[in-house]
Amino acid sequence: MKRPYGPGADPTGWLRQYHRPPVEGPTLVVFPHAGGSATGYYTLSQALCGAAEVLNVQYPGRQDRLGERCIDDIGEMADRVVEALLPRAGRPLVLFGHSLGSIVAYEVALRLESLHPDRAPIGVIVSGRPAAAIHLSRGLSLLEDEDLASSISDLAGTPPELLADKDLMAAVLPSLRADFKAAESYRGAAGTRVSCPLYAYSGAQDHNVPREGLLRWSEHTSAEFTVRFFEGGHFYLQSQEPEVARALVSDLHTLTRTALLTPTH
Repeated sequence: MKRPYGPGADPTGWLRQYHRPPVEGPTLVVFPHAGGSATGYYTLSQALCGAAEVLNVQYPGRQDRLGERCIDDIGEMADRVVEALLPRAGRPLVLFGHSLGSIVAYEVALRLESLHPDRAPIGVIVSGRPAAAIHLSRGLSLLEDEDLASSISDLAGTPPELLADKDLMAAVLPSLRADFKAAESYRGAAGTRVSCPLYAYSGAQDHNVPREGLLRWSEHTSAEFTVRFFEGGHFYLQSQEPEVARALVSDLHTLTRTALLTPTH
């Protein structure tokens, strides 16, 4: 288990900080995919820690939060993350989420803008999911355990050795099922938008994210919208991590410069 960086300890249990942050720079909050964990984004945090204070979200029901109740509602997830973020003032805030994490990040941004404008993010970066207004449901949360385990192997994001370990899968499946239920029951209200720039990332060969669905994220911001494509499928973040890290560093710099020039931030 990767140990959190000492001063970054979070009493709520929702945030993990693994690396010492730079003296200056924004805070980047990373929201994992369905079934994902904070440690799954450890190396990305390592690659980005020179450019930002990186906080990885840890959803309940997995790893060091295994004994906690899984949450199967996006709104509740977003509410808890907002509570965890509010005490951490001082740096500009950027939210980055992959797949399930995209809609959690988006909902966190909406809440911060409407309820806590002093902590509103300067940017949101979504990855691996069509726009929030598009309802997605493959019925994965309703599958029997064996079929659910088989289905995740199709996404190529789970190591084969984990899929073959029945004891580990028994521990993982409840949180995975809850995550899928949260994603499948989510209804992003058409017409909602953030006022900060929104960037959308995707694997060029990700068949789960049609280009037109990704482009519809433009409907969810009243500011700048940008799209980036990377080689790979749904989990391009793993195969293209160095390139993704470079893109994130560049976008973090752009968002920070833009915020400095924008009177509302």
